[in-house]
Amino acid sequence: MIHSLTLTWSPRAIGCSISTITLILAVMPDTVNIWNFVNHSIDCSRPIIMGIINTTPDSFSDGGQFLEPDVAIEQAVRMVDEGVDILDIGGESTRPGSDAVPVDEELNRVIPVIEGIRDAGIAIPISIDTRRLEVAEPAVESGAVIVNDVSGLRDSPYMADFIAEKNLGIVIMHMLGRPRSMQVSPGYEDVINEIGQFFGDQIDFAESRGIPHENIALDPGIGFGKHLEHNLTILRDCSEWLKYHRPLVIGPSRKRFIGEILDNDVTDRLNGTIGACVASMLYGGRIFRVHDVRPVREALEVAYRIMGVKTEHNA
Repeated sequence: MIHSLTLTWSPRAIGCSISTITLILAVMPDTVNIWNFVNHSIDCSRPIIMGIINTTPDSFSDGGQFLEPDVAIEQAVRMVDEGVDILDIGGESTRPGSDAVPVDEELNRVIPVIEGIRDAGIAIPISIDTRRLEVAEPAVESGAVIVNDVSGLRDSPYMADFIAEKNLGIVIMHMLGRPRSMQVSPGYEDVINEIGQFFGDQIDFAESRGIPHENIALDPGIGFGKHLEHNLTILRDCSEWLKYHRPLVIGPSRKRFIGEILDNDVTDRLNGTIGACVASMLYGGRIFRVHDVRPVREALEVAYRIMGVKTEHNA
């Protein structure tokens, strides 16, 4: 059952004739709530925190901080202590303007970290943030159970087959263009409908290659070929994609659109990140990919509890 609260403000762009919107307030259908893969079943009826660890020298926010495996593993331990649900390990920057890195270099960055996390006794799911099958395979062998694919299963022809064979989780992300040029002049006639069409097509493709529907999560790709208004529209109208009955991954952490609103540097965007996460949770977001685990988790937990009181009262 979906509990709702009707407010008198417009759900889409100014000029839209619709005068009310429905906020998704706590409980979504069971088919949205559960994300299954390998030996894991994640309850997405509550906010789920996916902690970002970039083992790169050039990521837009934390480039170079976790390039050394020992430092990255220490960060993973710290995130677990702060209540993270999933660790997302990446070895290739996909910031605007970035170039691809050689496969061997990406592997050398991520494999020691994944192995070290497992050797440290950390049992929560590990996600490998890659678009390459050549990286996903050894990452899974080392302990990853989710593939977070920024290409949405478009770059590696047999990635979907591998995910199906291993019963992995998959995050299908939308990106307009390529990292090097995606922010040059991104344009949409209707960003919500176009991303929704992409989701529908890629879900069909994934299932045709044997990936179970319950293994899929969807990420609209905040900042990946989107300008400010595109990002705000996505955060406000993401409930449109609940029709696919899959949990939504929202990744606003420290992104440029926050700096455009608040006129601040990438190192000073925690408050904006929290605001974006809480707002998107009201509209159906449930998995939040962030750098700062504890403050985001605590803010979302308080907001979620408040929402739960409201829906129980109205049930």
